[in-house]
Amino acid sequence: MVDELDILTKKLEERNIKIEMVLQKLDIFKIATPSWGYSEGGTRFHIFRDKFAARDLMERLDDAAQVNKFTGIAPDVAIHIPWDKVDAFNEIADYTQNLGLKITAINPNLFQEEEYKFGSITNSKPEIREKAIGHIMECIDIGRILRIPYLSLWFADGTNFPGQGDFIKRKKWMLQSLREVYSAMPDFMNMLLEYKFFEPAFYHTDLPDWGQSYIFCKNLGERAKVLVDLGHHPQGTNIEFIIANLIDEDILGGFHLNCRKYGDDDLTTGSLNIYELFLIFHELIKGNADDYRKTAFMLDQSHNIKPKIEAMIQSVISTQEIYTKALTIDNERLEEAQENQDIIRAESCLKEAFFTDVSSILLKYREDKDIPRNPLKMFIDSGYKAQISKKRNI
Repeated sequence: MVDELDILTKKLEERNIKIEMVLQKLDIFKIATPSWGYSEGGTRFHIFRDKFAARDLMERLDDAAQVNKFTGIAPDVAIHIPWDKVDAFNEIADYTQNLGLKITAINPNLFQEEEYKFGSITNSKPEIREKAIGHIMECIDIGRILRIPYLSLWFADGTNFPGQGDFIKRKKWMLQSLREVYSAMPDFMNMLLEYKFFEPAFYHTDLPDWGQSYIFCKNLGERAKVLVDLGHHPQGTNIEFIIANLIDEDILGGFHLNCRKYGDDDLTTGSLNIYELFLIFHELIKGNADDYRKTAFMLDQSHNIKPKIEAMIQSVISTQEIYTKALTIDNERLEEAQENQDIIRAESCLKEAFFTDVSSILLKYREDKDIPRNPLKMFIDSGYKAQISKKRNI
């Protein structure tokens, strides 16, 4: 493998890229995993039982620690309230720290209560809007205890039929509610505002695209940023274009990684549309937005039939590989080709990097950081599932 690394080093030097730079960049790329991804999930049709699935927050954190242990780049966890609600969050802070993890995002649940049938913060009933705001405030209080830097908001609010609601009234209710929430956040907390163009609302969604999220964030303040989810766009959407513009406007706050064939985020990252993710990483790197301290990267995917921990590890290492490929683009030659309107040469710069085998770089990185060479295999062989089968009475 040393020979392969030497060969790749020479290839990259021809592209004016130093291996040392790539390794340094790999150090600033971290991915958060979602607590809910370690528990049983399903579709609107059925939940397929997984006897190893975590049952509470502490078990979810235990499983997240395994993903970080074997990949070395997943030290952060996002939690969802009330799914992850406990009596004493001070104890969770200590427990998380002892596992070498940090909870970096908190997500309120505003779509499972009966009262939210016609919306949460855009509901025509003021008492329901107040309930929704109160729940977000509860999450902010938890965030204070755990020093969580990101309040991540997604709303299922919208309508299914023409005439069901007033677009502008709902927009104003949302802005009014978000202003109240924004003013209550502690100084260390940032609001990430996620959009989704459809589902569960099928006529209109109150926060359907990056433009609407951008409008709200601009009205709120500099600690409100747009959150992009790969699965939340119509087919054919140029997501890398959206990313480039949000970076240029300095309003990209977070990125939810997953993969989809038809709609939303039901597939693990890297299982489809790999080239699209590669092009997205190109824009993130070019805009200096690939540092996890600037942009919150998180997996948000539904593991309906895959085992939970294995699916997380698989997604983390796939994402790291695609990111590494994007680091091998010869940007000087690409820029020159763009200026000369040489579209063949420009596209060749991207394809050359995309088809570069970066496995020797990743092995070098893992060896330097004392990370298992083959994270997925090493986890499977570790015996962790045998251990938790006893604890979880499987």
